[in-house]
Amino acid sequence: MRTLVLASTSPYRMQLLRQLGLPFHVAAPLYKETMDQSVAPELLVKHLACHKAASLRERYPESLIIGADQVFVNARGQILGKPQTAAKAVQQLREMSGRSHVFYTGLSVFDAASGEALTDVSTYTVTLRTLSEGAIADYVARENPVDCAGSFKIEGLGIALMEKMEGDDYTTLIGLPLILLTDLLLHFGVEILPGGGGR
Repeated sequence: MRTLVLASTSPYRMQLLRQLGLPFHVAAPLYKETMDQSVAPELLVKHLACHKAASLRERYPESLIIGADQVFVNARGQILGKPQTAAKAVQQLREMSGRSHVFYTGLSVFDAASGEALTDVSTYTVTLRTLSEGAIADYVARENPVDCAGSFKIEGLGIALMEKMEGDDYTTLIGLPLILLTDLLLHFGVEILPGGGGR
């Protein structure tokens, strides 16, 4: 089987990829991402995911390299990334309270041997409950979601912030859409369930 490389050091993406039961290597991408508000979010995350994967071509010349990137677009149409600080996480959640927001996760599988890349995007919508200042402060203090787009961890206590979630694949929200990834890997001959996981 082809060697798989995850171009991300995100513990959340690593945990998700382990669900597929495939061996893989992990490496930080050699690509500096920038948030360009003038680019449509679906195009932005596809661009970033593809460049992250391709950036490791020389290091892993025979591998299939998986790149991913995520942003969320708030109810006002602003593209936002990770808050990086607790104060910004509180601010983001305050602005998100009682509204619906869309997460865009770009995914790319890059064949380093041939240079072929398949890149797509998966979306997921969340609607937050109307949150009090106390609830927001308590949540941020307990989970410290500074490294998460949207300032919450849906796989943890963040689920308590939600009123509604809508989408085809909840793993999109965590940062690595596994349904889409399974489809892209099949194109390159990697079957998650040999004999029964074809198109």
